[in-house]
Amino acid sequence: MEADDEGRSPSGSVVVDLASADDPRAMSRMLRQQRVHTIEGMFHLLTRREDVEAALRKPAVYTSRPEAVQLGNIRPLIPLSVDPPKHVKYRRILDPLFAPKHMAALEDEVVTLVNQIVDRFAAKGSCDFHEDFAVPLPCTVFLRLMGLPLADLDMFLEMKDGIIRPPGATQEEQEPTRRRTAQNIYAYFEKTLAERRRAPTDDLLAQIMGSSVDGVQLTDEEILDICFLFIIAGLDTVTDSLDCIFGYLSQEPEHRRQLASDESVIPSAIEELLRWESPVPAVPRVLSEDVEVGGCPMKAGEHVMLLIGAANTDDAAHPGVDSVDLLRNPNPHLAFGGGVHRCLGSHLARIELRVAVREWHKRIPEYELVPGTVLQYTEGLRSLHHLPLTFAPAG
Repeated sequence: MEADDEGRSPSGSVVVDLASADDPRAMSRMLRQQRVHTIEGMFHLLTRREDVEAALRKPAVYTSRPEAVQLGNIRPLIPLSVDPPKHVKYRRILDPLFAPKHMAALEDEVVTLVNQIVDRFAAKGSCDFHEDFAVPLPCTVFLRLMGLPLADLDMFLEMKDGIIRPPGATQEEQEPTRRRTAQNIYAYFEKTLAERRRAPTDDLLAQIMGSSVDGVQLTDEEILDICFLFIIAGLDTVTDSLDCIFGYLSQEPEHRRQLASDESVIPSAIEELLRWESPVPAVPRVLSEDVEVGGCPMKAGEHVMLLIGAANTDDAAHPGVDSVDLLRNPNPHLAFGGGVHRCLGSHLARIELRVAVREWHKRIPEYELVPGTVLQYTEGLRSLHHLPLTFAPAG
């Protein structure tokens, strides 16, 4: 997408990235003044809650077919790039594996892990929250869940970044790294599946390998396509959420003390900060037919970006959502998406986030940004390059 010096596309629409914006809420308010922004004549942004939510609930029209998301993969990512009715087959297999009761059973393990990680820097009185906590916590949880070796973590992180944040300013410049990384991911899991067949294990990957629908087991290609998506999503989105939540709390002592002094606030606070920050600020779709939104015609085959972040702070749809209320209830946010493609791992994410916030604030209730820090958020998915915190040395 090319833009002029004012940050506008040739069609006059503003080119935006809510993820890296210093204040995505202000950008969202500006965007919502117009229901649809059209870029280069065939790429559309939906900005308002009613339109984003309606699109999420019409997967036959706003499709998730493979061209919506190109991450170097050679086949559709399962279940992300598969629409109903086939999508239902995969969710029937995967949803029970990530059901709330199964994820809740991980809580004690996550508690132990959080405290082990905090032990590494608590006595120093400082840390880079992103590198020291937000990366290792969810990555360790996920790799243990999948039964993958923790010794390979650096390799997995390199793979994840090679797909989500490859070097290069344009899609064309990024594509070679994505393709090369994708080949490495397929090769790794092809080898892993072969090893698991020789020596079966008891973990999430083993459950996926043994899954079937109506007596038909998943093929190796289907398992590879699930693993490709899992290694990307499982190693990044909770890290992004932790960065966003603690980045906010480090600058808002009143809200930080509110949840630190009362654990019962934490579940609703997590939901509110997920809404406010929207770590996944947009999701892509491809139109299967011609539609019109707000007088703007959009053609079959054109790409549409659903601005989750803008929808989550749309005061016209839900009065009061242009400010933070840690006790907000109900809180029908779209941080985990909506409709049939709602985030598969949302229950796992909630367990990790609630435990992380609770156990951290037991140990380190008072903290702040290192003086002089200017936070820099990443593009695409809202995360931080660094989050340097300072606090009184803790035990």
